Amino acid sequence: MTFAFAAAGTGGHIYPALAVARVLVESGVPASDIIFFGGDRLETRIVPEAGFELVQLEVRGLSRSMTTDNLKLPAIVRRAGADVANTLEGRAPGVLTVFGGYVSVPAAMGARRIGMPYVIHEQNAVPGLANRYVARRAARTLAAFAPARERLKNAEIVGNPLSSVFEHYKRDEFRGEALKRYGLAPDLPVVGVFGGSQGAMALNESAAGFALASGETVSILHLTGPDHYESVTEQAHGVSNWVTAPFESDMQFFFAAADVVLSRAGAMTVSELAATSTPSVVVPLPAGKGYQALNAQDLERAGGALIVDQEQIADIPGMLLELVADPDRLAAMRDGARSVAKPDAARSVATILKEVAGV
Repeated sequence: MTFAFAAAGTGGHIYPALAVARVLVESGVPASDIIFFGGDRLETRIVPEAGFELVQLEVRGLSRSMTTDNLKLPAIVRRAGADVANTLEGRAPGVLTVFGGYVSVPAAMGARRIGMPYVIHEQNAVPGLANRYVARRAARTLAAFAPARERLKNAEIVGNPLSSVFEHYKRDEFRGEALKRYGLAPDLPVVGVFGGSQGAMALNESAAGFALASGETVSILHLTGPDHYESVTEQAHGVSNWVTAPFESDMQFFFAAADVVLSRAGAMTVSELAATSTPSVVVPLPAGKGYQALNAQDLERAGGALIVDQEQIADIPGMLLELVADPDRLAAMRDGARSVAKPDAARSVATILKEVAGV
């Protein structure tokens, strides 16, 4: 029985697919029955490292600018779709799951060509163009956030599949080790700053303002992003309570250390904030028709987060100081975040895939 995944480009597409694949393996599906389709980006490293086969497709996304390269895209997609079909045809029938990005269309085309059902999972509140296009013939359509239903009418809200470490997450179990990991004082509240895997200049600048405003009454744990690490670390030099790191591969420790987090509102970030019951101030990326603000909409309504427009980012240091000084409010925010969490999303998606595959 084949379980195929189409996930490429960014960690936001690839990591949820890997989380579901791992649950399938835990449930008894042989890893050899799982295959990934992708391109030539992040997936070329992390999918094989996870122990799964990756078939690279020669395909790219639609260019947003007017260019003659877009005229070549239909032929490129057809060829990639044929490659998917040829690969799957030699395997036992099963199900393909599309996680968005530029491989979605050829993967769905290839599955249809051989009569294999496919399922869509949309990570963001505003579905991408590719997922909207292929949703019309999907066996099941799954989404992380309720606003996605506006464009994916039959979507089932299942949440974003996360690493198994977040399924039964208990902050206190990681807290002591986390503080030691980062060299943080155990008697100071901690503000975590996280701008996504690549960092965010605006949040890095806000963290610098907060460091000045807070003195040494609060610790700052700052994941800068690799490209910003040197410049931010230079700013933090000599500030004993400002700890910087380029990234964190084991985010359970970051969330355990932080009493409140300043972050963007990427789909996976919002889902992890909820799963770890972490109070947050989120600054949605001011692009993409406001999709990041919609990602965090339920979290804000539940009282787990404060959404701040980037135009008001100068207000954030004061907001953070008020939050860390109010334990009762932080406790209420943790309860609010927990109320919208879907930490078992990977298990839910795996169950649905087995149903569609007829297992």
